[in-house]
Amino acid sequence: MTVDLAIDPPFGSVGRAFRRAGEPHKGYYGFAPADTWTPNVNLYESEVCYLVCVDLAGIEKSEIDVVVHEQRLRLTGRREVPIRDAPDECRPRVRIHLMEIDHGAFSREVELPADVNKEQITATQKNGLLWIELPKTEG
Repeated sequence: MTVDLAIDPPFGSVGRAFRRAGEPHKGYYGFAPADTWTPNVNLYESEVCYLVCVDLAGIEKSEIDVVVHEQRLRLTGRREVPIRDAPDECRPRVRIHLMEIDHGAFSREVELPADVNKEQITATQKNGLLWIELPKTEG
């Protein structure tokens, strides 16, 4: 498979809300449960479609809403604190030393290219990644 880096992407201004290098170190003390976190995405393009890959590890499909409105794809949902999946003998009482995995409500919007066939968008989830296929219109 050949992978090219798009210099002028068709997705408009998708830039990150913040850059990892400029982001303060996350941890327990920076935790704010009322905040909405933003999952990371990769955007790809082939001759016949666009692909949106969203990092949503640990989130059940029933907790993810995908809505297309006008030229925007919006993802919303919720991820619970991962401790619920820890071994039973470890869960009765735990002390938090570090909490870097985002949890709680999430939201992410992606501007869609004009040539997306909105009637044939599909989504699948595999290995913690949500793949959204956006077929191009013919012509």
